[in-house]
Amino acid sequence: MAIKTLRNPIPHLLTAVLLLLGLMTAASTQAQAAPQPLGGSTTVCSNSPIPTGWVVNSASTSSSCGSGRVYNISDTTGVSYTTVCSFSPIPTGWVINSASTTSYCAGATYSYNITNSAYISYTTVCSFSPVPAGWVINSASTTSNCGGATYANNISSTANISYTTACSFSPIPTGWVINSASTTSNCAGNTYIYNISSTANISYTTVCSFSPIPAGWVITSPFSTSNCAGNNLGYNIRRA
Repeated sequence: MAIKTLRNPIPHLLTAVLLLLGLMTAASTQAQAAPQPLGGSTTVCSNSPIPTGWVVNSASTSSSCGSGRVYNISDTTGVSYTTVCSFSPIPTGWVINSASTTSYCAGATYSYNITNSAYISYTTVCSFSPVPAGWVINSASTTSNCGGATYANNISSTANISYTTACSFSPIPTGWVINSASTTSNCAGNTYIYNISSTANISYTTVCSFSPIPAGWVITSPFSTSNCAGNNLGYNIRRA
């Protein structure tokens, strides 16, 4: 009886060992099948999708791609600036500082020098550059640094400030209003410049009638004004 008692656990032990080996094999197979990250840079055919946050640094002809061209692409995570082909996607928050002719972007004439706005509070960009959310165009002037474009814009971040000036063609950040407008020679090709302010820490203010009205604010009364060049109407507004 004692011997039988000692032998009984053996089949159960073997079963446990085999089950464990099976689980380990399955986990190994899943790990090998999981897609691997591209890494910091790689080469893809030109008809391949470009991953979000990646850019095309150069391009060349290739017989290995049915599209006829191959792209050298890189990840912009943790990077503050780089050079890209003009047809490259521009990551969110990045701006185009200058453009020049290049022989490294097969199929395109220009390459762009781009910067991550997360690391700066102001810069100069080509007129065709995206303007990051929360940034405004303070002035504009002619330039020879943006191949094919006439103007460059001086832009700045509105983070940690409560008022600034912006050209009339500038985006107005969410929650900001136009308090007054005047003529200017500092916004190349445009007549007006705006004085704008944040409504984050106030409960009422006066704005030009063409100002955006922030969500949760209401117009209490209109009034005539000479401070809104091009339109002589202003509004008193307050939080609802």
